[in-house]
Amino acid sequence: MRLWIGLSLPRLPLEVFSPSWCTDAGSVVLEQERVLAASPVARAAGVQPGMRRGGVLMLMPEAQVHERSPPREAEALVAVAMAMLQYTPQVAEAEEGTLLMDVGASLRLFGGVLALCRRVRANVQALGFTVALGCAPTARGAWLLARARHPDGQTGVRRTLRMPSLVRRLDLLDVLLAPPARPYAAWFEGIGCASLGELRRLPRPGLQRRCGRALLDLLDAAYGLNPELHEWIAAPETFSARLELFDRIDDAELLLAGARRLLLQLTGWLCARQLAVERIVLRLEHERGRVARAPTCVEVALAEPAWRDEHLVRLLKERLAKLVLEAPVIGLGLEAKQLQPMAPPNASLFPEPGGSEEDRMRMLELLVARLGAENVLQALPMADYRPEQANMWVPVQQHLQMRISDRARNAQMPPDVMSLPRPTWLLAKPIALLMREHRPFYGSPLRMASNPERIEAGWWNGPETRDYFIAEGQDHALYWV
Repeated sequence: MRLWIGLSLPRLPLEVFSPSWCTDAGSVVLEQERVLAASPVARAAGVQPGMRRGGVLMLMPEAQVHERSPPREAEALVAVAMAMLQYTPQVAEAEEGTLLMDVGASLRLFGGVLALCRRVRANVQALGFTVALGCAPTARGAWLLARARHPDGQTGVRRTLRMPSLVRRLDLLDVLLAPPARPYAAWFEGIGCASLGELRRLPRPGLQRRCGRALLDLLDAAYGLNPELHEWIAAPETFSARLELFDRIDDAELLLAGARRLLLQLTGWLCARQLAVERIVLRLEHERGRVARAPTCVEVALAEPAWRDEHLVRLLKERLAKLVLEAPVIGLGLEAKQLQPMAPPNASLFPEPGGSEEDRMRMLELLVARLGAENVLQALPMADYRPEQANMWVPVQQHLQMRISDRARNAQMPPDVMSLPRPTWLLAKPIALLMREHRPFYGSPLRMASNPERIEAGWWNGPETRDYFIAEGQDHALYWV
């Protein structure tokens, strides 16, 4: 099934300065000293498109006035395209701040066109941009549907999957949606041609002589009469993304929205390159100039390679929640430090009970990020007669870096030792017992319930000799003494 999704970012000139997840402080974007775009707060104050700078400052002295920045818009469009690469490798840039995605081969993977559109819309909104989507069997058709406005002036999704319905939808669109038709707006108004359907009914030779071939080519491509050629956006060899913040941030938790924008770009890049990441570094950039400070680096190491943003967002959220900023943050940077090829999916017919190994590792990583590495321990049994050496617990992330030989880890204890009753948990430091009436006392008098087990070991680093008993209290609790 051939299907395209067109993404239009109608508020891109404004939202490169004030993303949708930022608090609206009344932003205005000027082009040639006239208002090009204004935020809802500025519009409520009376700011209108086409107004001069002086009029804006008279109506709203506290307005944040910006000059339009085409480089920022191009950078933002590349960021959106990079995030969309997680859904299809065929993403192309079109004119007027739009993107085109060939998703015909991705529908089944993401649960159909409705589910895919919801995910695309949510991702673009998380990046901080307002988006309008158009779905059609042709790329130019999707582009025109995405550029069209709803009757109430809001952005949304215009979707059509079959050519007959696409033809009917396109015939109702405004003729000036086609860029080659705009220089001839007065002529079209004079002859009463207001829609694309009326434009198609005009004589083609006369229309070509007056308006040029570009208009006819666009119509033929949109209606599926001519093939379309596109230049796909390619993911770079290495990943490094940066985001300039729009205010000085003093609270680390407020940085999560910007960090998620960078993680979405990383997810698209990983899917396009068929890679998984093992370690990422988020750089928190501080003031520059004479009061410059070195960036604060937040490193997230993964036990299992990952390429989805949901898990990375959760880990960063836990890390940022515990971070205390020493200086305001004015910019973010994200780097992927350790990469490896993406692992193939599990081919087993039935799911593993209790979740897969990947699910368990994600749970451990989340616990480490929330509680700290020193509070999430893993057993590391050793072949040693001494119980405090045999019953070792180390941080999960250090389990593989322990300076213990594989020979000692894999050695087997004698069968007679393994048959003896040994506790599975020991106190970090033994407690000296009280003696009452010549009997050990721990909450109640203790009765020795076993013969002694003598341990004589440690000759290589200081010999130790001990006798261990199993003791029973009056509440029938058992202790190793």
